[in-house]
This record gives sequence, C-alpha cells and structure tokens, in this order.
Amino acid sequence: MSLYTKRTAILVGGGPAPGINTVIGAATIRAILSGAEVIGIKDGFKWIMQGDISHTMPLTIESVSRIHFRGGSHIGISRDNPTKDVTHLENTVSSLLRLNVDQLITIGGDDTAYSAYRVEQIANGRVRVAHVPKTIDNDLDLPLNISTFGFQTARHLGVEIVKNIMTDAQTTSRWYFVITMGRKAGHLALGIGKSAGATLSLIPEEFGDKTIKFDQIVDILVGAIIKRISYGRRDGVAIIAEGLLDKVDPKDFAATMEVERDAHDNLRFDEITFGEILKRKVQQRLAEFNIKETIVAKNIGYELRCADPIPFDMEYCRDLGFMASKFLCDGGSAALVSVQDGHFVPMYFKKILDKKTKKMKIRMVDVHSESYNVAYRYMIRLKKEDFNDAHELAKYAATAGISSEEFIKQFGYLVESSEITGGDEGVAIQIANGKK
Repeated sequence: MSLYTKRTAILVGGGPAPGINTVIGAATIRAILSGAEVIGIKDGFKWIMQGDISHTMPLTIESVSRIHFRGGSHIGISRDNPTKDVTHLENTVSSLLRLNVDQLITIGGDDTAYSAYRVEQIANGRVRVAHVPKTIDNDLDLPLNISTFGFQTARHLGVEIVKNIMTDAQTTSRWYFVITMGRKAGHLALGIGKSAGATLSLIPEEFGDKTIKFDQIVDILVGAIIKRISYGRRDGVAIIAEGLLDKVDPKDFAATMEVERDAHDNLRFDEITFGEILKRKVQQRLAEFNIKETIVAKNIGYELRCADPIPFDMEYCRDLGFMASKFLCDGGSAALVSVQDGHFVPMYFKKILDKKTKKMKIRMVDVHSESYNVAYRYMIRLKKEDFNDAHELAKYAATAGISSEEFIKQFGYLVESSEITGGDEGVAIQIANGKK
C-alpha cells in the first residue's frame, strides 16, 4: 500500500465525442469503490504539460452519477500535445506525481493514445496508464466490427440530418454536398451515406495510396449529376469525407497550404471551405455543358460531436470506463481498452504502434469488402458498366450535349482504375441507374 492515498486521474484529449461523460462517470465510480480518490484534469494535457497543477477538480460518485446522459466533457478537452517536446512530457509526469496520481485514464483518439503511450514510457512505472479509444471518425485500429465510442451516435444523428436534407433536395430540386468529419478515414461519411441511402458517398480510401487531382473529385460529382439528370432527376445528396483533402495534390489545391495546423500537425480542415470550393468548381464544370444546377454546401460534424449519446454508446462507454479503472486497479498499464466478444481485452501500446509512423495505427475503410461493395453498387455515379452500355452512354452524352466519344474522353478516366468488384449487381444497378 502506498504511503499516500491512491489517486486516479482522468483527462480527455482531441475533439469531443458522444459518450465521454459516460466513460468519466463509470471510471470514477469503479475507482472510488476500489478505494481510490479520483480527480479530473481539466482541458486535457494543456496545463499539466506546463507544470501547472491548479486546473483539476475532484470527481465523486455524487458529481458523476448522472453525467452519462449528457454530451460534451465534464472536465473539458483540448488538443495540446505533450509529445512534441520532451520537457512537456517530463512536466506532465512530474505534475501527475505532485498530484499524488499513480493511475491515469486518458480518453481520446489516435493522437491522445500516442500521448498516453509516451507519458507511460516517461513515467517508467510510477504512473500506470490506460487509454479509452474515442473518436467519431471510427479510425482507431480496433478489431473489425468494433467501433470507437461516439461513432454510432454520430452516425445515427448524421443520418437524421441527411434524411431531412434528402427530402429538402427532392422538394426543391437541388443538390447538397454534405461534408463530414473524418481526418484520414471515411467511416463516418460512408456510414451516414449508406444508412441514409444518399445519392453517393466519396471517401479517401477509394483512391488507395494515390495523390489525386482536385478536378477528379469535381468530375466524379459532375458525372453523378449528369447521370441523375439523364433519368429525369435534378436533385441529389453527396456525402463527402473531409479526409479527401489529404489526398489532393497540394499544388492543385494550394489553399490547403495556407491553413494552420493543430498541435499534432494535422491540417485544420474546419479552416477550409471545402464544400463551397467544390460547389463553385462543380458549377463551373457543369456550365461547360450548359447545365445549371442549384447546389448547397453543408458541413456536419460539430452538431454530432457533443450530442447526447444514444443508448448504444451509453452502454458501451460504461463498459469501457469500468474496465479502464479495473485494469489499473488490478495493476495493469500501457494499454488501450477494448471490448471484444463481450470480454475486456487490453491492447498494449507497443503491439498496436504503426512501425512506420511510430504512432497509433489508423483503421481505414476496406473498399474490397462486401460491405463497401453494397454501398458502392447503390450509389448513383459513373461506373464501368456505364461506358460499356452504348444506350446508357448515349443518354449521358446527350444530357451533356456532347458525343459519346467525347463523353468517354472527358469522363472515362474516372473508371479506368476502378478496383471495385464482386457482388450481385442486378437489382442494385437498376436502382443506381436513377430509380431512387
């Protein structure tokens, strides 16, 4: 037994996600029942990495017993990164020790997970660390079919928003370009688009490791609009992952280079009016074919991050919080907390580090899976079979006011490198060809 009272600290890093307060509440109650004091460290690593230990708050069973219903973070949040400077890492550990903390629970995404890993290394056994994976992007490298907490709520509410947008689009005969959060991976965009039955979803994974031209994204959207018009529809909703910005050649989209980066060297996508730029470029491209369409750009993400969690995330986060606290109280350390087949499985930091980046691995959408293939087959966009069907090709070309040969010349490159294969395409193709 330690000479001082055993104390657990909880902090939250990165961006908000539904379920944070549920983790805080469950972890706090479990730790207290094990005999520990619990404190919340306000604003992530922001203050303790500077050696300032004044920004903390006591967490009690009474103070956290009902916070699981609410979105946001009871103890604040920040993106401050202690790993960029070894002094900040040392300050973080010394701050924890000055607070009599011997157990630390971090809640966050891949950047916070890496910070937790480095803090545990510097602490060298003096502070045990457990990380709870949080992100609406769903991009931490958990086993397949296990979501990061907050994703299910974000998708659920995103679908509700898109459902209403789809009705507005049909009612007013206009297109919506809906930009969703997702820094690297397209899980949220695809999850919302597939569930809602949006016209099409664009995610970075479909382009593999290639750098693409901004005009390619524009032409995919223009091709979808032309195809839609050829079937008598002037409306549509495209769900577009913001992570596509990372795929675009910087020389081709110089605006991204002027945007500041956060503490983890990620581009601040919210500083880029991606939807408005796409809207303008698509309208300019359509004008080349004498087509005028009303397009509305809409960003969704902030509406989702601090939403009250749905029951799935409340239950899931209660498990995660409990297990994180129990893991530490039982002497565990240096692991990410996961629930697999209903059982707690610690995923140790050293085993889940990306060998190339030396950071946490990013889970991308598997575009070769049947799940993605189903989503793709129902999308209304130019596909390989469109260029092999003379009748369909003639319709699209006529809509654009050009010959079939010219249509192939301008848009054929979009499907030349397509790797989407497999699946029963019969009924899906009929629906994708303008029936929905």
